[in-house]
Amino acid sequence: MTASPSPNRARIVAILVTDGFEQVELTGPRDALQKAGIATQIIAPKAGQVQGFNHDEKADTFAVDGTLDQADPARFDAVLLPGGVLNADTLRTDAKAQAFVQAIDQAGKPIAVICHGAWLLVDAGLVRGKTLTSWPSLATDLRNAGATWVDETVHVEGQWVSSRKPDDIPAFNQKLLQAVGA
Repeated sequence: MTASPSPNRARIVAILVTDGFEQVELTGPRDALQKAGIATQIIAPKAGQVQGFNHDEKADTFAVDGTLDQADPARFDAVLLPGGVLNADTLRTDAKAQAFVQAIDQAGKPIAVICHGAWLLVDAGLVRGKTLTSWPSLATDLRNAGATWVDETVHVEGQWVSSRKPDDIPAFNQKLLQAVGA
């Protein structure tokens, strides 16, 4: 069952990242959500700023709106998990990040994940029985965790929207907007 936002409150999507995220995988979906009138908040393990990357080179920094210590998953209507190897490898072992996505999933809210972001879902124990796509190097990790991996631009299963890479962002954004009811 899908949890829907109260008609008296604006929809808001948590963007869960730490340093080393693939910048366009945050900015592309964030901009599409905001253009559709959906608020976003960057949630991170620590306060201050997070460092974006363009592949393996540092890009821009972004202000953190709330920390995992402060963020209540019940306040959010969905979560967006950008990729980036450094970002995803750090978040996957963060117990608070795992608990955050588990709460979003248990509430039946959308989880939108792109590229390496799926590593967090693996370590959170959420992928067993799911079908999703990701950066191809995660296929074995996903299969070993009980998921079915597909090589598709974007894959939707229930409330989950997954995509492979930055080139897929336009298709990913379209399905993300549908998932959050924009």
